[in-house]
Amino acid sequence: MIRTAESSCIPLSCAQLWPISLAAYHSLGEAGLVPKNTELLYGLVYFKVRKLPFHSYLATTLRGILVATQPPGLFVSPGQPITCHDSEPEPDLAVVSGNPEDFRHDHPHTAELVIEICVTSYDYVRSKLRAYASAGVKECWLVLGPEKQIEVHRQPAGGQFAERVVTGPGGRLVSAALPLFTVDLEALFAK
Repeated sequence: MIRTAESSCIPLSCAQLWPISLAAYHSLGEAGLVPKNTELLYGLVYFKVRKLPFHSYLATTLRGILVATQPPGLFVSPGQPITCHDSEPEPDLAVVSGNPEDFRHDHPHTAELVIEICVTSYDYVRSKLRAYASAGVKECWLVLGPEKQIEVHRQPAGGQFAERVVTGPGGRLVSAALPLFTVDLEALFAK
């Protein structure tokens, strides 16, 4: 009996990877040749991690707060791509300057705020920080669900964020990029 080989989730160190450009990723996607639930990071296509119910709850709750506090000229983009130099990550939430109509033919290239929910995929989500910093995202929140904390990254420069602050458990967090966006961590993580 012949069995199919299972793919490893970690690239082999002894094998070369075949990087793909952003243009090729888009062309293959338009042709239906890129699998669903993938994103391009640093020239490589990755399958996204399955979302647990707690992840979905946090994303939905934060989206509600964002929508209620967004100023004019900005919109909340849930789970949609941000086009960077060699990456196209799909943050759980992004607050983007402009209107959705502005992006009919091209994804946003930056954001005022990006929120990534971390329930199980910490290393994977943290690997996106370089792409967000390179794209000039003003502020990036990593919502650390099990720890009841939010890790905030600000001041993008040279492909990294110069400032890192961790808030919680408990307390309130105010976005520097969107001062009306305030999150009560006790309420967010209440069981």
